[in-house]
Amino acid sequence: MDDLAAQLRRAAIDLLARREHSRGELQAKLSRRFADQEALEQQLQWLAQEGYQSDRRFCEVFVRSRSQQGQGPQRIAQELRQRGVSDALVRELLWESDVDWCEQLAALYRRRFGDAPIADPKERARRVRFLQYRGFPYDLIRDVLQS
Repeated sequence: MDDLAAQLRRAAIDLLARREHSRGELQAKLSRRFADQEALEQQLQWLAQEGYQSDRRFCEVFVRSRSQQGQGPQRIAQELRQRGVSDALVRELLWESDVDWCEQLAALYRRRFGDAPIADPKERARRVRFLQYRGFPYDLIRDVLQS
């Protein structure tokens, strides 16, 4: 292995030792330091083949982490796409995860608004906007507001 390949591999493994990264994130971070895109691509393929880097594993960790922070599936999906994860993998892992999105939304709603009733349409709109910003779809929000 030549010097450039060794440096690339070492830099990538250093990044992956800190936390999981998507392939897109690794490529973006490493391309800032290394100009040879062909060597970078070879090392990214090697990392994936050897199991050091996995978009699936990255997504699983990311979904678990973000859902525990009170973020909904739409916002999580958007962030994953920004990190270079494929749409197919995002859809698969979001809805097949063990996260109960209805329960997550209800818990977030109780934490944020308590048991206070909705006084007027303006207050309802404010609550809906907050929950949509957090990434929950309107049909789930509507169900929580009606209960």
